[in-house]
Amino acid sequence: MTSEPVATASPALQLYDYQRRWVQDESRFKIAMFARQCGKTFTSTLEIVLDCLRAESQGQRRRWVILSRGERQAREAMNEGVKLHLRAMQAGFAEYETPFDASIRSLEVELPGGSKITALPANPDTARGFSANVLLDEFAFHQDSRAIWRALFPVISKPGLKLRVISTPNGKGNKFFELMTGKDDGWSRHSTDIYQAVADGLPRDIEELRRGAGDEDLWAQEFELKWLDEASAWLSYELINACEDDLAGLPQHYAGGPCYVGVDIGARNDLFVIWVVERVGDVCWTREIIARKRVSFAEQDALLDDVFERYRVLRACMDQTGMGEKPVEDAQRRHGSSRVEGVLFTAPNKLTLATLGKEAFEDRRIRIPAGDNVLRADLHKLRKETGPTGAPRFVAESDSAGHADRTWAAFLALNAAAGTSGPIEFRAVPSHPRGFDNLTDTAARLRMTAAQQYGGDDWAPPENTAW
Repeated sequence: MTSEPVATASPALQLYDYQRRWVQDESRFKIAMFARQCGKTFTSTLEIVLDCLRAESQGQRRRWVILSRGERQAREAMNEGVKLHLRAMQAGFAEYETPFDASIRSLEVELPGGSKITALPANPDTARGFSANVLLDEFAFHQDSRAIWRALFPVISKPGLKLRVISTPNGKGNKFFELMTGKDDGWSRHSTDIYQAVADGLPRDIEELRRGAGDEDLWAQEFELKWLDEASAWLSYELINACEDDLAGLPQHYAGGPCYVGVDIGARNDLFVIWVVERVGDVCWTREIIARKRVSFAEQDALLDDVFERYRVLRACMDQTGMGEKPVEDAQRRHGSSRVEGVLFTAPNKLTLATLGKEAFEDRRIRIPAGDNVLRADLHKLRKETGPTGAPRFVAESDSAGHADRTWAAFLALNAAAGTSGPIEFRAVPSHPRGFDNLTDTAARLRMTAAQQYGGDDWAPPENTAW
């Protein structure tokens, strides 16, 4: 008589080795770097849900707060993490005809025994306002991570509370870098780059991902988990990230205010880029970025005309260098020379444009689309070097994603929003300790009278505010 093989049940959820190591680590203070697309939020929220279920099985309650970089990311943590796990748990309880009725709201869930999980956008006030276990999600990308940390840690120091910190790297100028690189301080540290994740079973084509990243620095930082030395980058990832907003880059959010346009002329292998900003108070909100490759001058004209039709454009600055001469002349004829200005990309002019642009990023006077890796890479490409004569120059590697074309279009839009026109005045000797002049009087840099700029138009000039 032969015995029948015994069927073994496979686990409902398969975790990769690096995920299992994280979930099974019960250290009070725990921090991890995970490469992009490795499921770090999925894994971390799984630990939270399991911790709550374990507590409720023992007649206890757990309180967890997830602090994300913004509301969109908080919703993603709930929808693609916590709620996903809870639905799986509910299905499992149903198989055993055991009631499990969790109260699920937009950014909060409550389990049958009273345990709660809440997801919120992070800021010092929210960090200070909860006495609970905390997950800091993508902490390297939080605005003012040090202020959040100062507000949070006294709260989390209550005995028994747990703290989880996860992120991909974002340069060295944030609290995540300090926490991740510390030693002998009671933290349990995990690190999983894309190569380790694939070795542990994650089904990803590394070479395909690398090509898709489109930027070696981006690949090194977000997939290989390297701390980049960004000394030569004109716009660091930290600066870029600080100006990202979920509401930027969406034309439907245009409020009808004054708009300013930057146009980087491109043909053949370079991108043609139109960058539209709307000034709201002293902040330039990106409303639309149009980027096209290998389009005819007629198509470029049509795209620009459409922008003038849909937005209240007070001023547009266009790259007039080389092949840009005719597009600028044509645009001035169609829309008026008082509204369209050509800018020659000479070395002094580029320095002034770049300085104006960097100041806007440093002072957070511009908002750009969030989560756009192609845009991030393009903004990060621009580097300042010293030429053979000692004069500064700007360089950018060219690839399929562009040649910092979006960056220059953004700087041209910010120049347009500065409220003056005419030849760019170059200041050769910086007086600011950061290495460039932090001037607030834009008229000292870019001169033209209001009468010259707006004469003959139906548009009212912007307020003469220094920003």
